[in-house]
Amino acid sequence: MAKYLLDSDVIIEWLRGDESVVAWIEEHDRRGDFLGWTPISIAEIYAGLREREEVVLSDLMDILHCLEIDQQVGRKAGLYRAKFGPSHGVEIADALIAAAAHLYGMTLCSRNLKHYPMRDLKKLRV
Repeated sequence: MAKYLLDSDVIIEWLRGDESVVAWIEEHDRRGDFLGWTPISIAEIYAGLREREEVVLSDLMDILHCLEIDQQVGRKAGLYRAKFGPSHGVEIADALIAAAAHLYGMTLCSRNLKHYPMRDLKKLRV
C-alpha cells in the first residue's frame, strides 16, 4: 500500500472536477492506498470553499485521512522554513505540509512542486 499526502492544490482541483485529478484519486482509492491531508489543507479549503463544492467535500472527507500536526512536525517545518524560506519563498503552510509528509513517510502530491524544494521529501506531480 502506497501512502500519499495531498497538497491543497490537488484537493482544490478535485473539488473543481479536474478529470485527471479525480481519476488519479479514484484509482488510488480503489487500490487501497492511504490518501491523507492535513489540518492546514482543510483550513485552506474551507477558506475558499464555493457553495457547489460542499457536496464533493463531504465525499472527500470519507476518503482522506487527516494527519496530526504535532511537535515533531512543527520542528521539521520550522527547519524547512528557515532553510528554504529566504531562498525559495517557502511559506509556513507548505513547510508544515512537507514536514508532515516527510515524518509520516508519505509521498507529497502537488500540482506545483516548486513550492517544495526539499530534497529529503518524496514528491509526485499529480
